[in-house]
Amino acid sequence: MLLNRLKAGGPAIAKQGILVAFILFMIVFSLMSDRFMTGDNIMSVFRQSAIIGVMALGVTIVVIGGNLDLSVGSMLSFATVLVVDLHDKIGPELAIPVMVLATLCLGAINGFLIGILRLNSLIVTLGMLSAIQGLVLIYSGGQNVDIADQRGTWFAFFGRGSVFGIAAPILIFALLAIVFHVIMKTMPFGRKVYAVGGNPTASVFSGIPRSRVVFMTYLISALCVSVAAIILGSRVMGSQNNVGQGYELQVLAAVILGGTSLLGGAGSILKTVLGVLMLAFIQNGLILMGQPYYTQWLVTWAVIIVAVWLDVAAKRGRLFSPIA
Repeated sequence: MLLNRLKAGGPAIAKQGILVAFILFMIVFSLMSDRFMTGDNIMSVFRQSAIIGVMALGVTIVVIGGNLDLSVGSMLSFATVLVVDLHDKIGPELAIPVMVLATLCLGAINGFLIGILRLNSLIVTLGMLSAIQGLVLIYSGGQNVDIADQRGTWFAFFGRGSVFGIAAPILIFALLAIVFHVIMKTMPFGRKVYAVGGNPTASVFSGIPRSRVVFMTYLISALCVSVAAIILGSRVMGSQNNVGQGYELQVLAAVILGGTSLLGGAGSILKTVLGVLMLAFIQNGLILMGQPYYTQWLVTWAVIIVAVWLDVAAKRGRLFSPIA
């Protein structure tokens, strides 16, 4: 009887299940900790989620286009180490554009291999994850890097500054979200990304340059990583050579949680923002409840599994396959 009810309610659960689960999480965390719903904690969650959020915006566009990008974690390590190291050598006004250009080159490699040569995005970006991490170790010599004059540089604004009481990382995240939302919903490029992700063959016959669109999605992803690196580097005023390790998992979890389909052709920038915040509040609630940090990885894994399950269920109109 229960199984039949679950099958009958499949479409509704598939569409609203994650939101319902998030509300339940929020209620439980509010009851378990009186600090959870305070203004300071909420703003802290917003600020801490900005780095993952900025990266998730770019990955969302890649996934809507029908591909994956698992290299963003190592790319973040590369970009952060580079901008911090160059800060004291050539100054932040030159370090930032040099880092952005170098990160875009890495994104261009992904775009060329996947968009032009038509290689599998999972294999390419997984290989790039290792390759870029090796590049970071070669560049840094395995050493961490730090900014010498941490109080006297304007570079600190991006990670530690604020405007009218609102933290700069939050404003950067919000501004990029608005820009990319407008691009994806109102501009021709956004419609081409949806078309390529939804039906690559049909998009080609419609005159859409599929290779160029895919190439551009990886450039956008790399650009978002470079912005995240500026926020991260200016917040900690230094960088470990593996600082981005594991970020790709959290970014992908937030994107999927926001409803972007791994099959491509469906998703929303604003829903990704919601997914980022949902994941951040869940992790924050676990910490306030006294759970060890590594518990977050288990929860992230569970979130990915459930989100993918609901994504597939939404496509076929039921929670369980016909065989079940």
